[in-house]
Amino acid sequence: MSWQPEVDELTRQVGFAKEMGGADSVAFHHGRGRLTVRERVALLEDPGTFHEIGTIAGTANWEGDQVTGLKPANSVAGTVRIDGRKVAFSGGDFTIRGGAADAAVGNKGGFAEQFAMNARIPYVRLLDATGGSVRTFEQIGRTYLPGNAGTNVSADLMQRVPVVSAVLGSVAGLPAVQACMCHFNVMVKNTSQVFVAGPKVVEQATGRSITKEELGDERVQLRNGVIMNLAEDEADAIAQVRRFLSYLPQSIWGEPPSVEPEDDANRRDESLIGIVPRDRRKIYDPRKVLDAVLDRGSFFEMAPYYGRARVTGLARINGRPVGVMANHPKFNGGSMDIAAGEKTIRLIELCETFHLPLVYFADEPGFSVGPAQEKLGIVRAGARVVTTLTQSRTPYVCIVMRQLYGVAGGLHQRGGDALYRRFCWPSTHGGSMHIEGGAAIAYKREIENAEDPEAKRQEIEARLQSISSPFRNAHAFGIEEMIDPRDTRPLLVDFIEDAWPIVKTQLGPRSGPTYTP
Repeated sequence: MSWQPEVDELTRQVGFAKEMGGADSVAFHHGRGRLTVRERVALLEDPGTFHEIGTIAGTANWEGDQVTGLKPANSVAGTVRIDGRKVAFSGGDFTIRGGAADAAVGNKGGFAEQFAMNARIPYVRLLDATGGSVRTFEQIGRTYLPGNAGTNVSADLMQRVPVVSAVLGSVAGLPAVQACMCHFNVMVKNTSQVFVAGPKVVEQATGRSITKEELGDERVQLRNGVIMNLAEDEADAIAQVRRFLSYLPQSIWGEPPSVEPEDDANRRDESLIGIVPRDRRKIYDPRKVLDAVLDRGSFFEMAPYYGRARVTGLARINGRPVGVMANHPKFNGGSMDIAAGEKTIRLIELCETFHLPLVYFADEPGFSVGPAQEKLGIVRAGARVVTTLTQSRTPYVCIVMRQLYGVAGGLHQRGGDALYRRFCWPSTHGGSMHIEGGAAIAYKREIENAEDPEAKRQEIEARLQSISSPFRNAHAFGIEEMIDPRDTRPLLVDFIEDAWPIVKTQLGPRSGPTYTP
């Protein structure tokens, strides 16, 4: 006597679960241009590697001792492999009560998070779910006091393994917070929204009628830094999730994954010799610098619409993964405002948590000035950036491309016993403050007392400019290594080879501040 009848019954009930919310609900979901959760998992996985957990969790219809139907839980959880490496995930099923919390069965997402924690593997959220519902009150026969005890695991998880959130529909309440409790997140153009509470709740609270798109689509959430990246469609969003994870280790205890280099380690790109204009008032695109020195096609940019004065992302140098940041002179002259500072902190903490060397292409005119930034608290924000960098211990290398001024300019350097190198191009110049503004302050009385104050100011500025040559700085060993810009890639390759044995000694928990979303 075998257990084949029970196995056949299990197969039948699994079939019920795979129908999700039913054909009509799935067709409605598709009609809005969205994939089902199971179609999303198929994009996430290496083909054939999906292992589901809790498949038949749901509400069953019983007739005697027979199950005649099964409405599954409105979430799917399990593991897949991405590029051969195991990853845990959970995904909301919007075809069943819009993914509302009162249609959940158990805590499948929490189970998947705990599994990722214990197994020391990355965790991916495929978010397409609303938060709580007043229907729950009627179901349980009472109201209740809210609590966030379940987010303890979510917070701890970020200190141990890579966590990614893909926003693939309308996300509100706790799922909206979960969209940010991660190291990387992405939303889909025209079909994703994120908000604390939906339009009806907003209308009740404020009296204002608003659409969900106006409340929280990409026009809002990409520019305020809530969501990092935008995808053209769901397939692109999942591809970005897979690519982000390709740079990171399975956990803080693992070495970041290297790949066989396909680019010449000694490549010297001729464009670098003239990429920085001689006219200091002219701009250039730092992404062209990145393309010229990083492994070709390896740069993965993060948060391109937020804090645009700084470009941040992940890349590879001779097959080794690294964090990358660069000033962008097109936006606010490249100076660090609060948004660019927050973006910088995120990258430094990511690199510190997962042991990625950090590469900075510097052209920093200083902290952003003016009453608007002062009202927002630029001084405190700047102090946070300084503290985060100085407490980091991951190997750090800086390529000074043009200018370094003030405290923000000083961020290109790090003291202490952590590995650090600096290379300067001949276009380098810097100081505590810019000559153009500083002369008017330092020589105020001399300028005011001159017969021609404007001529005197220009004379003083010209005198100071004449001694601003980087060669004078190099003669005093203030610049320890000035280089031909075309030598940048070979020198970076050499630095990363020095850094990698140190990376291997730093595996495990951070000694500095913990990662915050």
